[in-house]
Amino acid sequence: MSFKAEYIWIDGTKPTAKLRSKTRILADGEELPIWGFDGSSTNQADGSSSDRVLKPVFTCPDPIRGGSNVLVLCEVLDTDMTPHASNTRAALVEVAEKFADQESWFGIEQEYTFFKEGRPLGFPSGGFPAPQGGYYCGVGADEVFGREIVEKHLDYCLAAGLAISGINAEVMPGQWEFQVGPASPLDVSDHMWIARWLLYRTAEDFNVAATLDAKPVKGDWNGAGAHTNFSTKAMRESYDPIITACEALAANAAEHVKSYGAGIEDRLTGQHETAPWSEFSYGVSDRGASVRIPWQVEVEKKGYIEDRRPNANVDPYLVTRLIVDTCCTALAKAGQV
Repeated sequence: MSFKAEYIWIDGTKPTAKLRSKTRILADGEELPIWGFDGSSTNQADGSSSDRVLKPVFTCPDPIRGGSNVLVLCEVLDTDMTPHASNTRAALVEVAEKFADQESWFGIEQEYTFFKEGRPLGFPSGGFPAPQGGYYCGVGADEVFGREIVEKHLDYCLAAGLAISGINAEVMPGQWEFQVGPASPLDVSDHMWIARWLLYRTAEDFNVAATLDAKPVKGDWNGAGAHTNFSTKAMRESYDPIITACEALAANAAEHVKSYGAGIEDRLTGQHETAPWSEFSYGVSDRGASVRIPWQVEVEKKGYIEDRRPNANVDPYLVTRLIVDTCCTALAKAGQV
């Protein structure tokens, strides 16, 4: 007997990395081996020294092929077995381990947009649909487009055992969101990358493309983000650590924004439920702030915060590492752990 292992990795494409994958046939019961690939074809090497290494780091059932087949998320290594320059997961592992005692949790809200024949799903040929407003969490064929793909993707994520926690139609036609978490920094990031791969693969069967472009349609249309919800054990128990975390994010705002995804200036304009990319603010129940404190958090004096700045195309390994490093460092300094 044998099974199929789909090796998945993040390539070196800039400014936004792409997902790549290939299949290996393994004997039943065989351990997942390291593997290799041509890095010169993935923007991770030049042709004169093109070998790169795939190191399995996370495995789950393959819900598309079924049976004993698996999806295998891999880190990319150089041939000396050190992390490749494009490998952002390795740096997250170090930071997550450093602050493990603070028990960070994340929930990431992944927005994305379906495209078919060069335009968002639901956009008429040669024109525009009715202005946004009725599409958000809508129902009916005149307001919702792509639900069959979304439901199939949700089923696949659940069958794979991912920490997916919900879906909804978003503000623009053809735009949707799924949420992953709450989970640890490493788990939420690994699960998000697999969920993204499953999204692309599911849409492929419907001859539709899914994009994480931060501003898929110019003009008076919402962009696409990856709102990132964050808490530590101390934040889940009292309110002062929440303010400490917000102030720490304010002090490091510029460093974070430059790593929050390509095209962030196009999305964070101060309109369409965003704060300007060059300014930082936080507030209770304020979706026009950089960081929102949910209203119930202020009422209960404990909970989490939502960083609304990350783009849909953000690298989850980067955003979780930055938030953990910034906030947990400040909380430790303040003795709020």
